Amino acid sequence: MKKKRILITGGSGLLGLNWACLLRETWDVVLGTHRQEVCLSGVTTVPLALTNTELLTRQLAAMAPDVIIHAAGMTSVDECEIRHEEAKRVNVELSGYIATAAAVLGIELVHISTDHLFQGQHSFIVESEPVSPLNYYGFTKAMAEERVQAVNPSALIIRTNFFGWGHVNRQSFSDWLIYNLRAGVPLTLFDDVFFTPILADSLAIAVHKLLEKKAVGIFNVVGDERISKYEFAVKLSQHFALPEKLIRRNQIVRAELLAARPRDMSLSNKKVQLVLDGGLGTVDDFLIALRQQELDGRRVELYGAVSEYMKRTIS
Repeated sequence: MKKKRILITGGSGLLGLNWACLLRETWDVVLGTHRQEVCLSGVTTVPLALTNTELLTRQLAAMAPDVIIHAAGMTSVDECEIRHEEAKRVNVELSGYIATAAAVLGIELVHISTDHLFQGQHSFIVESEPVSPLNYYGFTKAMAEERVQAVNPSALIIRTNFFGWGHVNRQSFSDWLIYNLRAGVPLTLFDDVFFTPILADSLAIAVHKLLEKKAVGIFNVVGDERISKYEFAVKLSQHFALPEKLIRRNQIVRAELLAARPRDMSLSNKKVQLVLDGGLGTVDDFLIALRQQELDGRRVELYGAVSEYMKRTIS
């Protein structure tokens, strides 16, 4: 039986890499790249014409994926605050191009959004809450959601905050903690910033279940547990047998950051729980799975999977 094909934009990012690892035995996985090469067993990589809508549509038509996961984006909060024009182009305009092409071609689209859409004044935000971002990154992601829904009403939009194994040039929050703690580096974490993290694989599994149920619109796909960045680091140190004594507390109210950050980014996953008939998992569940992935070799495989800037260009 012919495998279904999935195209993941932002294929050199940690979400795309982990999604590919999860599906490569059962799906024909294509990682769409732009500035970097990816070498990952069992996966195809294709440079995408992300700034040329006509060529992009022709590329997608030729690839004929059953599903597109749009995970490409400019995700550095501070970089977005500095480079407004580029942030808008990458996060908003590109999302519109992908969504339009998917709609024209009749391809299922999953748009990956963020939890940086609110002021952070209360916990477990639901999908119907009006967005009110604190920083320009959140502003562009909110605009992207609007653009995607306008041109492709059948798209599935996923608000989330994920972690997983990354590569040498793109580490996740958990990577940063693990590599520094293993090196004996003291770390300072905010105990007044809260989120609802989910393992990248668990996110992908939930998204595919939503696709099977023909879900559309906005869903918060996050873990069941609200936790501070400090508490997350402590739990991770325990699961990976790392020195907890290196983890120190601080508060974001004392920090001097370029871009404003919401203190509470926690999202409610009640809606997705109702659709999928169950919870998505706790932080302990995800950390156990992350540790097992390392034992199975994923950390090492992904660490060197992405090479330097691509020499070739698309014309």
